[in-house]
Amino acid sequence: MSINSLHPLPQAQLVERAKALEWLLLDVDGVFTDGRLIYGADGEQWKVFDVHDGLGLRFLQRGGVKVGILSGRMNEALEFRAREIDLDTVIMDRSDKGPAFAEFLDSHGVDPRKVAYMGDDLLDLPVMRLCGLSFAPVDAVFEVRQRVDQVLERRGGHGVVRELCELLLRARGQWDELIAPLLNG
Repeated sequence: MSINSLHPLPQAQLVERAKALEWLLLDVDGVFTDGRLIYGADGEQWKVFDVHDGLGLRFLQRGGVKVGILSGRMNEALEFRAREIDLDTVIMDRSDKGPAFAEFLDSHGVDPRKVAYMGDDLLDLPVMRLCGLSFAPVDAVFEVRQRVDQVLERRGGHGVVRELCELLLRARGQWDELIAPLLNG
C-alpha cells in the first residue's frame, strides 16, 4: 500500500473545515520533533525543533487560530519552547490522549469540530477520531496515515508543522495577507 493510503480530504471540505477552526493541537514527539529521544549524561532530555514551525504557528495565531500541544511526555526543553513561541495551551504528560482531549474541550468550551490535530502514532488516534480535521507527517505510523484527513509531505521535526500552518492559512484565504508585510517591506 502507498504511504498516502487514504485519499486527501476534497479541497472544498478542507476549506470549509479550515475556516471553522478555532484551535490547532499538536503532538510533540514525531511531529514537532523527529521522534528521537536524546539524553544528556545527567538524564536530561534534549529536543530539536525546526525554527520554521514556530513562525508558522505565529502566523496561524495572527489568523485567529489558537495553538497548543498535547504530549504524552513531560519535558523541560518542550516547556521552554512552548513559552518561547507563546503557545495558547500546553498539555503534557498525558499518554491518555482521548480523555485529555475531552478535558481540553470542556475547559476551553470548544466544539471538537473546531479543532485540528496532527499526530504520528497510535496514541494520537483517539483525538483524531473526534476532531474536525486530522493530519499526519509523511513518516507517521501506517495506522495513523490510513485514518487522517490528510498526510502531509514533510517528516516530523522537519517543518511539517509549518507545512500544516501554511495549508490551513491558504485554505482560510489568509496566507497572502499575513505574509504581505514581510514581502513588501
